[in-house]
Amino acid sequence: MTHLERMTDDTGLVEHALGNIPRRSEGYSTDDNARALWLVSEWQKLIAGDPLKGMESLQLRRLSSVYLSFLEYAQQADGHFHNNYAYDRTLEEEQPSEDCLGRSLWACAVACLDLPNPDSRWAAAALFQKAFPLVKKLNFPRGTAYALSAASLLNMRCGELSWTPEFQNFVREETPECIENLEAKLLALFERNSDTSWRWFEPVMTYGNGVLPWALFHSFSVSGNSDTLLIAEESLDFLINKMTREDGLVHPIGNHGWCTRECASQWDQQPLEVMKLALAAEQAVSALSTPEKYLRVLENCRNWFHGANDLHVPVADAAEGGGRDGLEEKGINRNQGAESTIAYLMTELIYWRTLKESKGAEEQRGYSL
Repeated sequence: MTHLERMTDDTGLVEHALGNIPRRSEGYSTDDNARALWLVSEWQKLIAGDPLKGMESLQLRRLSSVYLSFLEYAQQADGHFHNNYAYDRTLEEEQPSEDCLGRSLWACAVACLDLPNPDSRWAAAALFQKAFPLVKKLNFPRGTAYALSAASLLNMRCGELSWTPEFQNFVREETPECIENLEAKLLALFERNSDTSWRWFEPVMTYGNGVLPWALFHSFSVSGNSDTLLIAEESLDFLINKMTREDGLVHPIGNHGWCTRECASQWDQQPLEVMKLALAAEQAVSALSTPEKYLRVLENCRNWFHGANDLHVPVADAAEGGGRDGLEEKGINRNQGAESTIAYLMTELIYWRTLKESKGAEEQRGYSL
């Protein structure tokens, strides 16, 4: 977490970097601080109980306090989270972002379940509960996907919220209808835009694509809707096809032109796209009867950061935990911004967590992959 700490001051996570140096003139984003809260919450759960990880645990607790405090500062009176801030903490002009709302809800859901400090968990639950009524007004697919995943996660793990009976009752009463409605929105998008050769939710595949099947895998765990599972699997397989070369290397859809029925952009490949594919693959491992296929995808996502990519260069600075900002036709973008760093660290976490869980499952069944 060396680079993550370098990019974090007492306010929050700085958004951009020049090389590996924080670019303070660019300020902060709530998007990145929500991602960072999610990341450090998950890592704390992963290393909990490991006596060799004492210093890392203290480091992660400090970072989680900073990121959770940033989200508290960013939440407005109506529950929305303002996204963009200058370095002096003043709000930059913007329209409310549904993506930012969804990411913040997801981060708070994970934090209120997995942070080790009960008062920090309570704070995350309070932020979530204040923002949750806005879910009814969501229109865009990625914000919808994050909110659906957050509601599904809390619903599935509601029993772990017994330390806060009021919030536990809130989750039991409010999330079922939300899950039903948001799931239906994503399924309707798929039916409206897909055909026999285009198995996707939109006419163009743009950014953060993996969160859409990822969200449906989450909601299926609550709803048990067979159509949801089928569309999650079909859309993920379609995304894997669009993001994988014939030799198996991950090839992200480039931000310079996106992917249509006719063609796909080759460059300006973003680490975030690889992490989102890894997220969806992790859910597929646990939900589907063919885990081997998705374990290979997950391994290829991790390897992309370590040089198994179109330029055959490491995107990650593995020594310090930094993530470079992407692959361009003329070479790698050497800046190690917040989003790219979190994408790398989250992919590592997903890989090791899924590997650990898969080995445990195989040992219980008496054979190994």
